[in-house]
Amino acid sequence: MTRRRPSAPDNAEETLLTLGSLVDQALERIKLQRARVDLAVALQRHMLPPELPDLPGLQFAARYVPARNGLEVGGDWYDVFPMADGSIGVVIGDVQGHDVDAVAVMGQVRAALRAVAGISGNPGEVLSGANDLLIALGCGLFATCTLLRVGTPDGSLSGSRAGHVPTVWATRDGSSGTLLGACGPPLGILHGAQYPVIRRHMGTSEEAVLVLLTDGVVEGPHFSLDEGLERVRQVVTSDLDADPETMASRVIKVADLTGHTDDAAVLVVRRRWSSAPA
Repeated sequence: MTRRRPSAPDNAEETLLTLGSLVDQALERIKLQRARVDLAVALQRHMLPPELPDLPGLQFAARYVPARNGLEVGGDWYDVFPMADGSIGVVIGDVQGHDVDAVAVMGQVRAALRAVAGISGNPGEVLSGANDLLIALGCGLFATCTLLRVGTPDGSLSGSRAGHVPTVWATRDGSSGTLLGACGPPLGILHGAQYPVIRRHMGTSEEAVLVLLTDGVVEGPHFSLDEGLERVRQVVTSDLDADPETMASRVIKVADLTGHTDDAAVLVVRRRWSSAPA
């Protein structure tokens, strides 16, 4: 006796058409998400300084890498600008969130810091002014940052932090560490917040390296903040003769060890007073 094969369901063609439609919709969503990410990354890179200044006695180098999962973009940024007293302001920071809004607020924070630095050479006053300005604008997001005042002929260094990770430093005589001290709240949270100023004297003939970071470089599932900062200190002190570009490239690789998926930024400052301008 011959058995007949079971006939295909009457709605097989309809099912295939439905599945095809769902696949098309999924692909469109993927394309839209990819386009949004590409737009946000391009916007962020456009808002970062196209190049860093070349100043007597100071060399700068920076690196930025986007979030590792490929689906988010953060608000990490860095900047170098003149301050009201003729010194140089060096800043790095991170805006809350991972979307286009974070990138937009990053641009506002950069503009606010530059504006206030044009009327004050005190890092604490600059952060306080920028904080109040951001709150007045109603951005809705907060930002952490570190602002250092460098480039002074007497070799002094001052800076303030707004909820941000410390800066790593090293000098030619073998000294190294992190700039700690009191830290104020992130920008955009508390109106009238005050930001203590950290001061350090590095001498007028001493070469120094400063490495400003975002938390994506030094903190993650595999590293605590202290462990990450120590690894960066080791990288910096292992070859103080490295040029800033090389050092920045080496430091940003620490982010690969932390297991962090956040974006990451590094800003290296080399200061030389004892030799001709670099």
